[in-house]
Amino acid sequence: MSGTAPVWPDGSCDPDPEVQARRCLEIIAAALNEAGAGLQQVVRTRMFLTDRADVDAVSRAHGAMFGDVRPAATMVVVGGLIDPRWKIEIEAEAHLD
Repeated sequence: MSGTAPVWPDGSCDPDPEVQARRCLEIIAAALNEAGAGLQQVVRTRMFLTDRADVDAVSRAHGAMFGDVRPAATMVVVGGLIDPRWKIEIEAEAHLD
């Protein structure tokens, strides 16, 4: 999955970084489901954060969604994202059999 943004169908964006991370991961999970796969097939994630203070919140959301899957994960602090409301954007790579 390419960069997944923390937006809801109505275009809204919750300001909480943990909620944003969870939303990104929910979108990723739904896309994987449509492809006949699931989060258990994710082998790598890349998380782009706008504030290093959000690392713990994003880590909690990531850990809650992936549980025992434990994909390789990278977090990078960036100067900004396309929408100033976004505190995180997530990419995921999955291996589909």
